[in-house]
Amino acid sequence: MLEVKPRNALLLLLTVLPLVAAPPVSAQAISAPEIMARAQQVQFYAGNDMKAKIRMRLLSKEGQQRIREMVMLRKNQPQAGEQRLFIYFSSPADVRDMTFMVWKHPQRDDERWLFLPALNLVRRIAANDKRSSFVGSDFSYEDVSGREVEEDTHTLVREDTLNGRPVFVIRSTPKDEKSVDFSSKQAWIDKENFVLWREEYYDKRNQLYKVFTADEAKQVQGLWTAVRRTMENVQNGHRSEVTFLDTQYNLGLEDSLFSERSLSNPPAQWVQ
Repeated sequence: MLEVKPRNALLLLLTVLPLVAAPPVSAQAISAPEIMARAQQVQFYAGNDMKAKIRMRLLSKEGQQRIREMVMLRKNQPQAGEQRLFIYFSSPADVRDMTFMVWKHPQRDDERWLFLPALNLVRRIAANDKRSSFVGSDFSYEDVSGREVEEDTHTLVREDTLNGRPVFVIRSTPKDEKSVDFSSKQAWIDKENFVLWREEYYDKRNQLYKVFTADEAKQVQGLWTAVRRTMENVQNGHRSEVTFLDTQYNLGLEDSLFSERSLSNPPAQWVQ
């Protein structure tokens, strides 16, 4: 008989659940960890695979801006929670042809690589660097690929409304405080579609320091997608705005796209 490990059982169940809009879920019918797992499924695992053209705008407190344009490829693996992610940077010139890849593992540390074309160098990103800035943005490497639900303790704070939407408010604290740069975070998750609308991060002094917002979400091929997202560092005034310009699901991406060879030789037909 096939044995499913307990920590994978919830992800395995959520993989086969429909993610379309539904009547609001009562807190009595679902636990805080289950709410977080449903939100993670919507944010990071929608569809079997995905391709998205993305524009990232980095804005300083003084109003200076930098633009990053990229293509993201993502594919879920048969094992629950396993995933491959690949990002190709097309502009500006100083980051053109740079690539980033993640092999996501639910049972152990994720594997991350960054290809630097100017040096013709593939750099493996250490597990303890997962909270470092992603290409100078306010998003961390972990923010891009997703944090495991099991790494935190989750508590339902209350049921509320946010911008007219019914939401669960969940407080999460890291089980390993030394591995992260925050002491806690608080999430506002839609009770109907499980879109993560807002997430606040508190530093080691319990002061608010980063805020994530989903500024626009809509259904793409029947799957809820946050097509405009912002991460703001409220302590220094810097923010990063991300826009999904074109998103496609269930394209039949091959596993071979997500290889170390692709880092320095990205597949042209998929990164245009």
